[in-house]
Parts: sequence; structure tokens; C-alpha cells
Amino acid sequence: MKAHDFARYVDVARQPRTEAPRWFKVRSDINSAFPSPFRSETEEDPLSQGMKQALSLLNALKPEPQGPAYLGTNPAVPDYSDSANAQLGQTGLPLGDVVTQSAGLFEGMPHWNHPQTMPNVIPPANLAGIISAMMTQVFSPNIIEGEYSWNVERSELESAAMLARLIGWDNPNNLDGTTEPAPGGLYTFGGSGCYFYGMKYALTRVLGKESRSRGIRTDAKILVSQQGHYCKENSSDWTGLGMDNVVQIRTDPQTNAMDLNHLEQVMLALNEAQVPIAAVVCTMGTTDAFAVDDVKAVRALVEKYPNPAPYGKTFIYCDAVIGWAWLTFSTYDFSSNPLGFSPAVLEQVRKNYEALQHMREADAVGCDFHKVGWAPYNCSFIAMRDFTEFQNLMRRGESAYLQARTRYNPGLYTLEVSRTGAYSMAGWATLRFLGREGFQSILGGVLEVQEALRGLIQEHPELVCVNTADTGFVTLFRVYPPGTNAQQQYERELNNPDALPELKRHNELQEKVTDKVWEWFRSGQLHDGAYAPYISYTSGFRPTAYNPDTTMDGAVIYAIKSYPMNLNVGLDSMQVLLKIVLAARDEVLREEAAGHAPTPRKPVARRAIPRWGTVEDLLSGVTRRTHRG
Repeated sequence: MKAHDFARYVDVARQPRTEAPRWFKVRSDINSAFPSPFRSETEEDPLSQGMKQALSLLNALKPEPQGPAYLGTNPAVPDYSDSANAQLGQTGLPLGDVVTQSAGLFEGMPHWNHPQTMPNVIPPANLAGIISAMMTQVFSPNIIEGEYSWNVERSELESAAMLARLIGWDNPNNLDGTTEPAPGGLYTFGGSGCYFYGMKYALTRVLGKESRSRGIRTDAKILVSQQGHYCKENSSDWTGLGMDNVVQIRTDPQTNAMDLNHLEQVMLALNEAQVPIAAVVCTMGTTDAFAVDDVKAVRALVEKYPNPAPYGKTFIYCDAVIGWAWLTFSTYDFSSNPLGFSPAVLEQVRKNYEALQHMREADAVGCDFHKVGWAPYNCSFIAMRDFTEFQNLMRRGESAYLQARTRYNPGLYTLEVSRTGAYSMAGWATLRFLGREGFQSILGGVLEVQEALRGLIQEHPELVCVNTADTGFVTLFRVYPPGTNAQQQYERELNNPDALPELKRHNELQEKVTDKVWEWFRSGQLHDGAYAPYISYTSGFRPTAYNPDTTMDGAVIYAIKSYPMNLNVGLDSMQVLLKIVLAARDEVLREEAAGHAPTPRKPVARRAIPRWGTVEDLLSGVTRRTHRG
């Protein structure tokens, strides 16, 4: 089409004339639903109208005060069976119809901001993070490079500087072209993305840059706590190293942290066999027990047992996606306690900070903002002590169609290449919005709520908290039949092998009770005068004293879980929780007595594994899988 042909379809108001072909009319209608390229003369442009409609529809999905902890009015478990029937229509729907249908997809979804929502480490998002991330959807900054995101890149660079100083690494300067070691980092796709970056960095440093061209040809080992997150298997698989090259280190049954004696035995065996260790992964806060590994002691062992030539230095990665935010207490005056935490919580806060304060010893640290940053999904950051080394090791050749027009071009060495600015803006805005005191108040506040729950549990003889020594966010507790002294029964099941049948029976009770609470939660009906909370359970918080290596079938502790990440969870929430759990317990026991109790789910099948810890096992790359992680 000639330029003058195109022009004759459009008048001065840029509206299509009647004689225009259909493609032009359709295109013009669609164009009206894109953000305007110029400042609107009124506040009611299509984007603001659409957002106003969307927010109104989402607000309508929220329950009335004291209502159930899900969105909308249809709590039924979703049926995806008809999804395969979806087809692309010949003509598109109006924008308003699409927005309405989009809001409808949220019907029945768990409501993370509800005071009765406490199933796992899933917090609601703060408004600064939500709004800042939303802005990127309007203009689509791509933090592949500075040219495509301009000053939005500052959100990543400034986040890196703030987090590096929080960890204890000085002089961040993470621009391309630096020659001196300098900390920095990248936003990526969740904690698994952080882990993956860390393991790829480790393998490239230890096996040499040429391994990126020739492939992984050496069975280097990754040493990680028995309690470490299951993404250890994802990363070893997707990097091509292989899951059998993950060696799991025993954990202390009391602290759930890595057994340093066993770690040293493993490192010595590998050192003598001239087998390189790619990385030691320190778990800085597990999901349930909040176990924290001693990274300072791990650093000493890495220095003591260096990799044989020609391999590079063993990498230390801190998987701190749950623990990193406690570093905000590095400047807290514990003696004057300016935020006024209760004595019990103040001591827990101090313990958490002191356990995590040595993360500066790590080579890289993974941080989730969508966990202990209260930011929208997904929003994770991997901080690196020597970002210069990472850039040099991972740099690729430049693209013919991309030019380095600014000083910051991470697309030359990142995995994703194109990266949305949404998570960098969300994380940056969260750091700016909360500050140290905001993080401190939220973290300590969760512990205050937790302490209140544990106090309430002590008032019920048929309930027992099984993680009183843990100082993380979660309270794990067990419920027993009426008339049972829960504390005494639990101690018997934990320490006496003769009580294994009782342990299995009561483990089944924990599962059935939690399933009953879930059933009530999804029913949307009142039970004992209240709506059921949204909770979960763990099928292996810890092994029993007579099952330290977890080889005895069923000799692990199940527990009901309360994870009060929500700022709206308070004392009332905890009182409702215990009332509903006890009512569900009674209902389960009535059903069992009547002979029609539901059959508990079968445990996930796990591959058989030999005894572990011997040199032979280590050198064959045996992995260890457990219920935990």
C-alpha cells in the first residue's frame, strides 16, 4: 500500500473512514485498547478505565468481614477437564468482557491477605511492590540491557547495592567493564532460579570456563544439608551435572542444621579421592524448622580441604530465600529494644540474626522477596560477592542485533536474556517502602503472633507444639484424642521405638484432621460458629530419636502447620484455628467410629537408597531423599 493510500483511510481525528478495508477497521478497534502513546486529555483513558473495572471486580471477590478465606462465592475445587476444549475465536471480545472473564478466573482462589490464611510461606504483597510491578506492564521495560529499560535498570543495580551491604559485602560496583572484584547480583525466577544460577556459577568456576563449551564431563559433587530444599535436584538435573552427584549431609536431630562432623568426613573422603567439590550449599532457614547452617564453619572447611589441581575453588552458596530478611537486624539495638518486642520474641529475633549474620562468608546468597519480602510473585534475587568474576565467567558473544549503548548489559551473561522489569521494580520498591524498621516490625510481629498461638496450645492438654525450640515463622503442633496427655504421648512416640504403631496411628490422625479442615475450608460453611482457616501439614517434620537416618518406615513426625505470614493474622485467628482443629478432630473420630472415615493418602513413592555416609557411597554420588526440605 502506498503512503497516500494508507492516509486516505484516516481523518484528522484518526478514525477509519467507511471505505477502509476490514483489516484497518479491526486494527483500529484493537489499537484503542492499547495504552495511548501520549498524555491523555482526561483521566479516563482506556487503561485507567480498564484498571478501575478490574480492581472493582477483584474487590467484589473479597469476602464480607469475618467471611471465608477464599475469593468469590464458589469454593469448589476447580475442574480443569474442559480446558482442552478452548479454541481461538474468529473475532476478539471487547476489552471489558475480557477483563470480566479474567477476574472470574480468581473465583475460589485462596485469599492470601485473609486473617485465616496460614498454610505455608506465602505472604500477601505490599502495595508499593504491586503498583511498581504493575507500572512495568504498561511500558514493558526489559532489563536485558540499559537501552531497553533505561533507568528501570537502576532498580536492579540499587537493589544489588542495598542487599550487598545488608549481607556485609562492601563497595558494590556491578557495572560492566569493572576489573576489581565487586559484589552485585540479578533478579530471577524464584528461589529455584537463584539456586540454578549459583550452581552454574559454581560448576563454571570449579570445572573451568571451557566446561561451558565442552559440557560437564567431571562428576563434581554438590554437598547440601539433608534438610535442603528439593531444588537441589532441579539444579543438578538441569545443569547436566546429574542428581546422583548431590551428596546430602546428615543434620543434627536437635537443631536440624548440617552436621559439621559429617560434612568434614565427606570433604576429607572426596579430597583424598581427588574428587572436586563444586559447591557446598548452606541452608539459611528451612521451610518448617527454620534450620540454619553454620556458613562460617563451612568456609573454614572449604579452606582446609581445597579442590585438587586443576579445579577451581569450592563455591559456597547460601540458600537464604527464607532467612535473608533477618539481616535487617544488623543495626538493631537489642539492649534498648526500640521496637518494644516481648522478651521471648526479642530473644528469638537475636538468635535468628546471630545465626544468619555470617552470610558474608558465602560466594552467593539467594533472596526471595515473595517470601520474606512481602512482594508479589515472582520476585527473587541472587546476590554475588564477586559479580565481576561471574560476569567474566558467564559472558557470551555479543549479538548482531543488540548494541551495548549503556554501561549495564546483563543480557550478555544471564540465563533468561529477556527479563521483565516487574520483579526488579517490585523488589526495589519493597526495599524502599519498608526500610530496616519495616522489615524488623513485620518479622518480629510474626513471632509475636506465633508466641500467642503457642501459649494457646499450652491451654489444651490434647494439643502439643512439637517445634518449641524453633525460632522461625511456623508453629507445628499435634492433636490427640480426647483425654490424651499430648505432651507425654508425643514424648513417648518421639523416643520409644515400642510406640511406633501409636506414632503411625496418630500421624494418620494429623493428616485426616488437616484434610477435614481443608474440606470445611472449601465448603464455605460455618463450623462451630466459624469459617475454617486455610492451613496445611507436614509429613516429616523430623525423624524420631530411634530413626536418625530415616530408614525406618513411618518413624517420622507429622504435624499440623500454622504459617502466619499474613499481617492480618492475630490472636482471634489463632483462637479460631484451634477451635476448628479440635472440632475437626472430633468429627474425624466420629467418622472412624462409624466406620466410614476416608482413607489417608498414600505417601509419595521414593526410590530405595542404601546406607549412606561411607566413602563408597560418596564416591558413587549417592543422593539422599527425605520427607523434608
